[in-house]
Amino acid sequence: MHDIRAIRENPAAFDAALARRGVSAVSSEILALDEKRRACIHAAESAQAENNAAAKQVGAAKAKGDEAEFERLRAAVAASKQRVADMQAEAKDLDQQLTDLLLTIPNLPYDDTPDGADEADNVELRREGTPPTFDFTPLEHYEIPAVKNGMDFETAAKLSGARFVVLSGGVARIHRALAQFMLDTHTGENGLTETWTPVLVKEEMMFGTGQLPKFGEDSYQTREGWWLVPTAEVTLTNIVNDTITDESHLPRRFVAHTQCFRSEAGSAGRDTAGMLRQHQFEKVEMVSVTHPDHSRAELDRMTDCAEGILRRLGIAFRTVVLCTGDMGAGARRTHDIEVWLPGQNTYREISSCSVCGDYQARRMNARYRPKDGKPEYVHTLNGSGLAVGRALIAVLENGQQADGSVKLPEALHPWLGGKTTLAADGTLV
Repeated sequence: MHDIRAIRENPAAFDAALARRGVSAVSSEILALDEKRRACIHAAESAQAENNAAAKQVGAAKAKGDEAEFERLRAAVAASKQRVADMQAEAKDLDQQLTDLLLTIPNLPYDDTPDGADEADNVELRREGTPPTFDFTPLEHYEIPAVKNGMDFETAAKLSGARFVVLSGGVARIHRALAQFMLDTHTGENGLTETWTPVLVKEEMMFGTGQLPKFGEDSYQTREGWWLVPTAEVTLTNIVNDTITDESHLPRRFVAHTQCFRSEAGSAGRDTAGMLRQHQFEKVEMVSVTHPDHSRAELDRMTDCAEGILRRLGIAFRTVVLCTGDMGAGARRTHDIEVWLPGQNTYREISSCSVCGDYQARRMNARYRPKDGKPEYVHTLNGSGLAVGRALIAVLENGQQADGSVKLPEALHPWLGGKTTLAADGTLV
């Protein structure tokens, strides 16, 4: 959410920043509503002060024994109380209207976020690793002989419908090992605090991180009102919801491995084959809560943590900075990491790391207390470290062999009990 004071001080700059995201000027609407709200609050406060003075006159008339004046003043005070209550109710309604409007407006991009309309305008920052070469035509993950017995979409469709999968045997073991490898790396080497959180959250938590009110169709809600998390960003970031953190305790860096649930409402017909885009999947999520002065540097640090997983696995990747037209609503700058998939002969997203500034913090009322001064809003960041299912796809496709087996990354061997290969029959050897 945006700072109304900043919009008042420089509405032209606010509109110009939103224009970079393709959003029409909205400051005039915001400021008109804000002015009406403030005028209503002032009128209510003035009427309340007058009412308080009149109430004293009621007491004075009573003390003098002037019954007629007492009754007249008492009636006037009663009527004034109702007018004050009506004005306060109107001010509250206007305040809610202003809040609702601000909640729908996307974040302002950083100056170093490139302008653009869509993914075609994203800017590549770097490439690392060399895509493997094969003396055969590489297959997509679900076509590899070693994988077929352990990746069952037909049974999943019987159980749950499309965009689900049942993993078993060696494939399931690799999937689990990848998550453990990521967690152990982030906690042991990158200094993140391992955290286990619920996957069902209250509605206000979804508002806090920006999934609501605009993007509710992308997630699932239970009959009891809980929402299934689309990412652990929701729970990890909301740890600081409505809290004040001592400045000396910043930054706070969390990591969690959770199930995630997404309706994929806007992806009809995209990536329907295999397990690239699922309704239920697992992700190792990173979240940082920082001092405002350090959040931009924290984005680079978080990106390096995510890239480091792929470096350790020996899989080629590229990192791009998203343009203003392709960036999520809550972000000020986003780095996407795309992993090489031989079966598709292209790079596909495996992580997205974003800095949100104080956008989420204002929605959550998450603040820190400086050594000297009043509490101020923290900055928040989130990033995948990594999407486990997509990491599984990358490991399988990059390690596939001509005989139908899959050679597994050396870095993963300790988490597989020393096994090095997924044989063509689907067993780990």
